[in-house]
Amino acid sequence: MKKKTIEMTAKTIEDAIELALKQLDANREEVEIDVVSRGKPGLLGIGSEEAKVKVSIVDFGPDDVAGEVVKTVSQVLDTLLSLMGVEAVSTLRHAVGEDRGGPVFNVEGEDSGLLIGRGGETLRGLQFLVNFISNRQLGFRPDAVIDVGGYQERRRKSLENMSRNVSLEVAQSGRSITLEPMSAYDRRLVHLALSDNPEVVTQSIGSGADRQVVVSPADLDGEY
Repeated sequence: MKKKTIEMTAKTIEDAIELALKQLDANREEVEIDVVSRGKPGLLGIGSEEAKVKVSIVDFGPDDVAGEVVKTVSQVLDTLLSLMGVEAVSTLRHAVGEDRGGPVFNVEGEDSGLLIGRGGETLRGLQFLVNFISNRQLGFRPDAVIDVGGYQERRRKSLENMSRNVSLEVAQSGRSITLEPMSAYDRRLVHLALSDNPEVVTQSIGSGADRQVVVSPADLDGEY
């Protein structure tokens, strides 16, 4: 999989994307789109900033499984958005997730906020459906991540910051801390955020919607 990347600025994210696509002579389904900055309107034009995007054209090889996964997930996601009557557009952010997982798609549009739901519940439901249907078509689970307006990215950064703060408290106090119940996706983010920290260990406890992450000093592994 090869990439050619350019950065583009414009008044809006959509305008920046369209300009980049024209320069690359590519369609949306052929590129990864990373929103670097959403820009700022400013006050009476003072202090305004243009939106900036990084657009990479992805050249999948003929036997590249990632290309088939991206195409299938994209079609499933767009079909679901259409059936839901949502005015929103999906774009590919990463063909392969940063943790070598499945593709990451972002959804933007006037109605995109409706897809998040309370605490991200609606978004997690959409992501589950996309992976479930794609699994039936591909024969394996693509582990795709669906984001809306950068919500998942902001949530990831928030959880990473929280995890680091908790790990410092655990290391200093020598006592375990049990976090609030989380979704499987959020628990995974916490485990990943602290996986390289030699001072603490993490473990999930409980069942169902009540599963929690326990962060413990490394020398008290398994003792609560």
